[in-house]
Amino acid sequence: MSRPQAESKRAVLRGWLALIGSFAILTGLGGVYAWSAFVPALRAYHLFTTAQTQIVFGTVIAVFTLAMVGAGRLLKWWGPRFVSLAGGLLFACGYWLASQSGGGFAGVWAGIGLLSGAGIGFGYVSAIASAVQWFPHRKGLAVGVVVAGFGGGAIVLSQWVEPLLAARMPVPDIFRLIAIYYGAAMCLASMILFRPPAGPTGEAAQTPGVKALMRDPFFRRLVAGMFCGTFAGLLVIGNLKPIGLDGHLSASVASLAISFLAAGNLAGRVVWGWISDRLGYRAIPLSLLVLAGSVAALIPARYNGSAFAAIAMLVGFGFGSCFVLYAAQVAARYGPPLLPNVYPLVFLAYGFSGICGPAIGGWLFDLTSSYEMAILTSAGVVAAGVGLVWPWREGWAENALCGAKAFAGRSEQCRR
Repeated sequence: MSRPQAESKRAVLRGWLALIGSFAILTGLGGVYAWSAFVPALRAYHLFTTAQTQIVFGTVIAVFTLAMVGAGRLLKWWGPRFVSLAGGLLFACGYWLASQSGGGFAGVWAGIGLLSGAGIGFGYVSAIASAVQWFPHRKGLAVGVVVAGFGGGAIVLSQWVEPLLAARMPVPDIFRLIAIYYGAAMCLASMILFRPPAGPTGEAAQTPGVKALMRDPFFRRLVAGMFCGTFAGLLVIGNLKPIGLDGHLSASVASLAISFLAAGNLAGRVVWGWISDRLGYRAIPLSLLVLAGSVAALIPARYNGSAFAAIAMLVGFGFGSCFVLYAAQVAARYGPPLLPNVYPLVFLAYGFSGICGPAIGGWLFDLTSSYEMAILTSAGVVAAGVGLVWPWREGWAENALCGAKAFAGRSEQCRR
């Protein structure tokens, strides 16, 4: 075998190993979406208010997105292996600090909200950048596969902790187990995140300034769509189990809906990645329409266990699109090498929705003693997002026809 052939095979192997490692890391970090499993125990045994439980969750999301901005810049010097390793250590330290808090709000907020939130940001941007840069010609599907781990992580964690919660294991003790096992697994997985091949150099690889990006209507549409979609998704995720209890479902059925939502989230990330490679930007308004309808359907569904689980899965399916479509469009517009610098700026909208969505949901429940107003608010926000992201200049009919052609594989031009 010639030297070029050996190097080519080695590069292919490294690419697949990086994809596997990225998937494993995001599976661990995705346990954050099982947060609502802890909400009833924190309220019952540690006297958290509903709003306080959602402040912790919202802080995780906000810090996560802010940390991505710095981590994206560090990738240039450190590479994905050491950035993701730092993320795993921060994540583990955060849950360890929360386990030593005795269930006090300040310790849980500082540990999980601040430290583990920063760890998620470091690990997430490393995994996304690796997927896009190792597989530039299938970036939608590659990102979808990797972030499917983030969606499926809630299934893994919720199925693990629900029996512990049912046996009345103290929440701080569960946090300590997460710190040990999840931290170790993510640090090991980071060892196979190899540095991706070098991208283009020169003017084409220069990162646009923030002012230049803000003047770009395409960038603004991505930010608006990311905010509206994740606002609704995070409001539901942060309150899903209590929403089921509000509809007089049993605790076991309401908890099962978390796994169904996570399953939909996992499947949606892969499916929307495939759709993205066929429809391009037009997949974004379509995904928001799916999410708006499924969120609104939670109102009647919360009184029936089977319907609640099915609609929760649809919500997860629509929500999962937010973490595939926008990354793929950033890579398509600005180039894969610039994704670690540009995508975190779009992702800041997710952090802002993390502050607003879950906390507003908890506040509306505390105000009305029902989740109906919270659900209607989230559905309204994501429905408004459809109008904000739609490419109006091309017209409704033209976009619909072009999208149908692209989905059928009959028009390459319509995939833009």
